[in-house]
Amino acid sequence: MNLSLPPSPVKTSRLTLRPFVSSDFDAYATYHALSLVYQYLYCDPPAGDALKQQFSDLLNADFNKDGDVFTLAVTRDDDGAVLGEVLIKLSSINASQGEVGYIFNPTFAGQGYATEAVRAMVDLGFDHFEFHRIFARLDAKNGGSVGVVERLGFRREAHLIENDCFNGQWGDEFIYAQLRAEWQSK
Repeated sequence: MNLSLPPSPVKTSRLTLRPFVSSDFDAYATYHALSLVYQYLYCDPPAGDALKQQFSDLLNADFNKDGDVFTLAVTRDDDGAVLGEVLIKLSSINASQGEVGYIFNPTFAGQGYATEAVRAMVDLGFDHFEFHRIFARLDAKNGGSVGVVERLGFRREAHLIENDCFNGQWGDEFIYAQLRAEWQSK
């Protein structure tokens, strides 16, 4: 595995994925304050100092041990708008596995931005970080996220029944994954 940070930015046909900078806070706070965004994350949206601390932690994150997360802001090339974020979590150095994740402002939904950005992050995970396997954990009710990983050819490996509880409500989870050899053969 290669744990060095990749060169920035990462470009797609319509997007730029780059590290967050302090001036991105307002855009970040806009979508992180939405309960709609957090309905599938099993926690309440952060507010006030907690939101500021979360953003500060993101700006100063390490990526060298299990559990560390590498996050990039997703910006639209046409106008520079911050649409959301994509991340890869270092799940296991020993097993060479990463977990891909993404959060987008719902204002920009339905235009293929999430699929395009996640594809670029998975490319980075396999090509730069040299993961053997990348997986995604999704709330089973989150049809938008399920669509993203299925469009990218991830296979559903598990359906966990009532494996998490938030505000007294049990939720199911899907695990989707792809191996590097599978990704590169497409």
